Amino acid sequence: MKEIVLEKKKNGMAMLLLIIFGIILSVAGIISSGVYMESHGENSIAVSIMILSILLVVFFFVLTAGLKVLKPQEALVLTLFGKYVGTLKNEGFYFVHPFCTAINPAAKTKLNQSGDVAKHQISAGSKEAVEIANNKISLKIMTLNNNRQKINDCLGNPIEIGIAVTWRIVDTAKAVFNVDNYKEFLSLQCDSALRNVVRLYPYDVAPNVDTTGDGIADEGSLRGSSEVVADRIRAEIQERVQNAGIEIVEARITYLAYAPEIAAVMLQRQQASAIIDARKMIVDGAVGMVEMALERLNENQVVDLDEERKAAMVSNLLVVLCGNHDAQPIVNSGSLY
Repeated sequence: MKEIVLEKKKNGMAMLLLIIFGIILSVAGIISSGVYMESHGENSIAVSIMILSILLVVFFFVLTAGLKVLKPQEALVLTLFGKYVGTLKNEGFYFVHPFCTAINPAAKTKLNQSGDVAKHQISAGSKEAVEIANNKISLKIMTLNNNRQKINDCLGNPIEIGIAVTWRIVDTAKAVFNVDNYKEFLSLQCDSALRNVVRLYPYDVAPNVDTTGDGIADEGSLRGSSEVVADRIRAEIQERVQNAGIEIVEARITYLAYAPEIAAVMLQRQQASAIIDARKMIVDGAVGMVEMALERLNENQVVDLDEERKAAMVSNLLVVLCGNHDAQPIVNSGSLY
C-alpha cells in the first residue's frame, strides 16, 4: 500500500474556538428557552429552540473528536469507515473528520527497546497497571536490543551473541497495513537474520573456512571481523523488513562469548595456543642469536671450535635463552678439552 501524506492546513485552533463559541451559544439557547417557558408557559418556538440547542451541543461535542495534536517526529495513520485516507506527519494542531480513526497495531507492544516506555498508567486501587494506548506512530530513531541468542558457529561451537539494532519507520502505511504488528515483526526478523549470518562465521580465525561465499578460505571471524559481521547483519535485516516500511540505520554486536558449557575448555585452548605462539617466537629468536654468535666468533677468530664443541655451545645457549628460569652458569677455569 502506498503512503498518502495529508498536507492539511493546521486549522485545529480555529475549529476549537468555533466549537467553544458554538457550545456557549447552544447552552445560552437552552437556558434562555427554559427561562422563557418557565415564565410564559410552554411555547412551540421555545421548545424548538431548546431541542435545537441540545442537538447543537451534541454536534459540537462530536466535532471535538476531530481535533488532533501532533508533536515533532510523530504521525497519525487515519482511516474512515475502514478505508485508508492518509497520514498526518507534520507537527501542529489539526482538525480532521470526527469519525476518522487513528490506527497503530503496535501501540500496546512493549519490546526491550528505546521508546517503549509506559507514559500513562492507572495504579490506584488495582493490582496491575492499566496502560492507555497511544495510537500515534513515532518517526524517531529507536534502538532494539533483543535478548542474547545461543547459536552454533560454522564449526559447531555454541556461542552467545547479542545485537543492538537502530531503526525507524519511513513508510507508515506499509508499517500499519502490510504486517500485523511491525514491532514484533522487526524483533523476529532480527533474531532470524542474526542466526542466519552468525552460522557462517567461526568464533575465532580458523583454517579452511570460507565466510564470504566465494569459495576461497579467508580469515573472517566473529571476534576479529565484528564490523563486517555487523554490516552483513544490518543488510540481512533490511532486506527482510523492507516491505514493512522500516529502515535499519545501524546494527552492532553488543555481546559475544562462548556458551557457558564450553567457555572453560575454549579458554584453556586459547591459553595453550598463546603459549605455543610465544614459545615459537622465543625459539626463533634464540636460534637467530646463536647463529649470530657463531658467525661473530668465526669472523673475529676469537676461538676455534670443532663441531662437537659448537654443538655443546649451541645446546647451552638454547637452554639459557629458551628456559623459563634464570640460568645458573658453571665457570670452568680449566681447559675446554
